[in-house]
Amino acid sequence: MTTRPVRPDDAPLFCRLWDRLSPETVYRRFHAPLRRPPAEAHRLVEVDHDLREALVAVIGGEVVGVARYDRSPADPGTADVAVVVEDAWQGVGVGRQLLGELTALAARRGVRSFTADVQADNDRMVGLVRRLLPGAVLTPEHGVYAVQSPVPGAAAPVAA
Repeated sequence: MTTRPVRPDDAPLFCRLWDRLSPETVYRRFHAPLRRPPAEAHRLVEVDHDLREALVAVIGGEVVGVARYDRSPADPGTADVAVVVEDAWQGVGVGRQLLGELTALAARRGVRSFTADVQADNDRMVGLVRRLLPGAVLTPEHGVYAVQSPVPGAAAPVAA
């Protein structure tokens, strides 16, 4: 498995990945039963590699997982994070590798905290958060955990 930043020409690979995701995986990632990629799917591969970043895991020329962050316009030190891994590759370390690399990259770029919404019964993602973001606070809200976590390795904000 190799990991790398997403590129705009990955769009066909994302479409093929989408076709290999089970309805449950799609629901867990997007919190909705989408049948086709979101209408703004081009946004998934068009990132600026600073305010918006995405890393992909590639095996055999196919994208099998994606981890991404989107910084808050109001506070660029905070970013929403998400991970999706193709069903056939779940549970073997793809998500852990992607989230670990994304976390290190975010820390170097000044992201101090991550936020995420994780379904409370998504044991794999909850476990991943607890392992890789040990300072995370998971607050239950209607069957979903609102995750707030300091980014490990991030510099503390400078006092004014």
